[in-house]
Amino acid sequence: MFDKILIANRGEIALRVIRAAREMGIATVAVHSTADSDAMHVRMADESVCIGPPPSPQSYLSIPAIISACEITGAQAIHPGYGFLSENAGFVQIVEDHGLSFIGPTAEHIRVMGDKITAKDTMKDLGVPCVPGSDGGVPDLDAAKRIGEEIGYPVIIKATAGGGGRGMKVAQTAADMESAFMTARAEGKAAFGNDEVYIEKYLTTPRHIEIQVFGDGKGTAVHLGERDCSLQRRHQKVFEEAPGPCITPEERARIGKVCADAVARINYVGAGTIEFLYENGEFYFIEMNTRLQVEHPVTEGIFGVDLVREQIRVAAGQPMSFGQDDLQINGHAIEVRINAERLPNFAPCPGKISAYHAPGGLGVRMDSALYNGYSIPPYYDSLIGKLIVQGRDRAEALARLSRALGELIVDGVDTTVPLFDALLQEPDILSGDYNIHWLERWLEANMGE
Repeated sequence: MFDKILIANRGEIALRVIRAAREMGIATVAVHSTADSDAMHVRMADESVCIGPPPSPQSYLSIPAIISACEITGAQAIHPGYGFLSENAGFVQIVEDHGLSFIGPTAEHIRVMGDKITAKDTMKDLGVPCVPGSDGGVPDLDAAKRIGEEIGYPVIIKATAGGGGRGMKVAQTAADMESAFMTARAEGKAAFGNDEVYIEKYLTTPRHIEIQVFGDGKGTAVHLGERDCSLQRRHQKVFEEAPGPCITPEERARIGKVCADAVARINYVGAGTIEFLYENGEFYFIEMNTRLQVEHPVTEGIFGVDLVREQIRVAAGQPMSFGQDDLQINGHAIEVRINAERLPNFAPCPGKISAYHAPGGLGVRMDSALYNGYSIPPYYDSLIGKLIVQGRDRAEALARLSRALGELIVDGVDTTVPLFDALLQEPDILSGDYNIHWLERWLEANMGE
């Protein structure tokens, strides 16, 4: 087992990793920019190293600075959290070249799954169901139009190197194809330096269902059920729950086995998430995230496992502490992402926290790095906390979420809490009858988005 690990991240996820490491008796090193010198993860770690100025490319994305911090402190392994360098195959290779351990998948698995065309082809070969679409990249507009006619409209054009909703455009009819195709290519080039795109059938009322998988890197893997992440704004998740309110035990067992078998066959190591669109009882693969997810706490809640602890264990060469038969669902969990944003436009709202009080009580967990007097810097993601609740069933979890939102105090900045208060008044949310388009339509009707 490692004696000391470095966390190449910030905010609540850095604090989350520190907590798991501390329970395991492992010393931690926090890295930070000058803007984060007073951040909670810096205060809580055993050691800290300043790695640069506020802009991410000069600090949290600076591979030389992070490797140097490991060498200075004697850290043996790096946990990337999510975002930043967590899915950068080049970074993983450099970590390993310096004799350090990366707490996550191999560089090759990150590389394969990071390219959406290669990922789709790989998953097809492994028996995972995929959305009908182009076989690889689409070279030009004429080819795009042919594919659109073959699979039928509407279609969605996606940048192969895309993520976070960028480089994705829908063509409802053939007349829309030219504009959507050219825009997706331009966005892909601007955001990722790669203008290659591919085309898929656009499902009209799907849900976003993702399967949590975990492998030991030696041919053994398990699934930890599904999460429903269908409530999204501009392809960004805001509300996640497990288990999915529309998934039957039979469907869960079927798709879970397919996913676990697939990652076992490639000797996948650590946590991963296979994301699907789900419609009319069918699952269609869209991408695999080779890291810990923001929404991992809802899975931890219903299965009673610590996914970060497990990541550290397998990275150190230890066996998984559970098998498939040990994983039984207990209750229902929901997570909402609390962002420092001003409604109705969701504009980032950095600033000083004048008062902060985390909700508590049975079945309530608040993952946040906030504290009274903390100044939220303007340089990073606006996520300031994740409120996770668990109940014996979905109705109890929803009631607990409403109560916990009422207890949460974040003064000094605007937050997205009022959005969740409003959503919990909607019959469709209470019944679980929603899809990936529901929230954007609701926002348009209620907030003028």
